[in-house]
Amino acid sequence: MYNIGIYLYLLGVAVCSLFSKKVRKMWRGEREAIKVLKQKVDPSAQYVWFHAASLGEFEQGRPLMEQLRRDHPEYKILLTFFSPSGYEVRKNYEGADIICYLPLDTIRNARRFLRTVRPVMAFFIKYEFWYNYLHILRHRGVPVYSVSSIFRTNQVFFKWYGREYAHVLKCFTHFFVQNEISKYLLSTIGITKVTVVGDTRYDRVLQIRDAAKQLPIVDAFVGDSKKVFVAGSSWPADGEILIPYFNLHKGWKIIMAPHVVSEEHLHQILSQLDRRAVRYTQTTPEEAAQANCLIIDCYGLLSSIYRYGQVAYVGGGFGTGIHNVLEAAVWDVPVVFGPKNKKFHEAQELMLAQGGFEVKDYTGFSQLMSRFENDEAFLQKAGTLAGQLVKSRAGATQRILRKLQLKG
Repeated sequence: MYNIGIYLYLLGVAVCSLFSKKVRKMWRGEREAIKVLKQKVDPSAQYVWFHAASLGEFEQGRPLMEQLRRDHPEYKILLTFFSPSGYEVRKNYEGADIICYLPLDTIRNARRFLRTVRPVMAFFIKYEFWYNYLHILRHRGVPVYSVSSIFRTNQVFFKWYGREYAHVLKCFTHFFVQNEISKYLLSTIGITKVTVVGDTRYDRVLQIRDAAKQLPIVDAFVGDSKKVFVAGSSWPADGEILIPYFNLHKGWKIIMAPHVVSEEHLHQILSQLDRRAVRYTQTTPEEAAQANCLIIDCYGLLSSIYRYGQVAYVGGGFGTGIHNVLEAAVWDVPVVFGPKNKKFHEAQELMLAQGGFEVKDYTGFSQLMSRFENDEAFLQKAGTLAGQLVKSRAGATQRILRKLQLKG
């Protein structure tokens, strides 16, 4: 049934590629992957294979990849992506020797891919469970590790109808999971080679903080203001709550970094703002200093921008799910997000630590902002608790490497 489903999916992708530029990139990239590998693979080298579905999983696996490269230069790194949103952003990443798409998980593709690369070990980040690749890796005796994975009772592996597919998990040599619940759930289906190490994303955001960029335009925009609100990865649904509030409360400066940087979305934001607003790529420090709304109309700056805020908002919580709350929390600021956060362990931990706050509507957001504005002690304590949580959860990368006990 799995292979039938894969071929049906393959057919669907082929059809969708005729109408979607994003799907077309993925379709072409997957088809060309074997050709790329044949051109670039060094037959005499030992490859460690890292696979990430998209950009978020890449960032999750990046600390381990880079530490492994530093500690064991005898290995070369192969990095594969499933989604264009990962590959297109990181196709020139210097931490890997070869970067390409992962061909879809058919038996033929998996055999050709593994025959070409011959990895000595493989790491799958978080939720990647490709049946054919994993079974062939096990048959070849290649150690396979799941990194920063997290399991929940509602996943197919723990349902009566998913027990057959759950056998794919037995192809892994070891699981490095985020929490004790995941370890327990795996034990209920007979998987015991599991270590709770936490989430490597905590290590990654600390790295990002230490490498933060200097941004003269943002410096000029903020100036001496002590009331700066940063809205990161925002969607239109987030803007429906944020923009009306800041149109009324003009004492705050707001920096908005939309998740989708398109002219249509940028014009939509600007048309809704009743404030003096400038776009990051179209302004100067002098002009920015006179504005009270700064729109980030490019990618790659958000993780450095969060440090300018007294309060941060992370978007996506009124859609499919929130984006990376840790990038904001690492700067010792309270983090606000929408209600679609239940599947995000780090958001749940932030709320338990009293450094993260869920809002469900405009009224709830307005009340929370009023408290931040009028209770300085509450604001400072929430930010401190957010930052402390990140620091206390760091170290997963080193725990994984110690468990692997790789010989140099």
